[in-house]
Amino acid sequence: MNESSDNQQHHLQRQWKESIKAENSWTMFKVLSEFVEGFEKLNKVGPCVSIFGSARTRPGDPNYLLAEEIARQLTKEGFGVITGGGPGIMEAGNKGAHENGGISVGLNIDLPFEQNNNPYIDRDKNMDFRFFFVRKVMFVKYAQAFVVLPGGLGTLDELFEVLTLVQTKKIETIPIILVGRSYWSGLKEWITDVMFSQYKHIHEEDLDLILLVDEPGEVIQIIHDFYARQGELGFKYWLDQR
Repeated sequence: MNESSDNQQHHLQRQWKESIKAENSWTMFKVLSEFVEGFEKLNKVGPCVSIFGSARTRPGDPNYLLAEEIARQLTKEGFGVITGGGPGIMEAGNKGAHENGGISVGLNIDLPFEQNNNPYIDRDKNMDFRFFFVRKVMFVKYAQAFVVLPGGLGTLDELFEVLTLVQTKKIETIPIILVGRSYWSGLKEWITDVMFSQYKHIHEEDLDLILLVDEPGEVIQIIHDFYARQGELGFKYWLDQR
């Protein structure tokens, strides 16, 4: 191969296929339509709490019953419940809200497995999304707290999305409550011992964002105390008093 050929190879520039360019244009409109529908529906809902957790949790499982009871108590406090709209912990959250006469919102995502609408979502608050990032915006924008029960990679994705948004002050600080100390304590220990103590990749105050509890009453108390005190005293004071 001569020098001229080497130069041509070196400066070869890949090009997008025309079909991909056209698809990108249509994708923009699909994304906008999902944002518009989500904003229009959820603007009318009122204060809610987003509940995350595994789609694989079966009815009757202790974590299923725990999510159901948390949602039931949240509705007694006047909050609606937002879930991912599918089975497992999501179904339990919607069920607890629905059976107590509260607002029950489901933000479904098109997946090749696991995901399907559960029957406890309010008919006019059942939304389907193609794009994870649009769905996440809806979870975050309309939530006054986040309650995270045991789950898998999707649950971790949602949890760290919220932690990052609060840490970087892209959203206001609100309670992020991890339910199940036996499940979550190892994660918080790793964040504390490795991410903070060993590598200094986060600030010490970031650790305060992660609250661990076991009981529904603890969830309700944290949210109640936060909103009772945060207006006049601020989140840091609230943490110091716990």
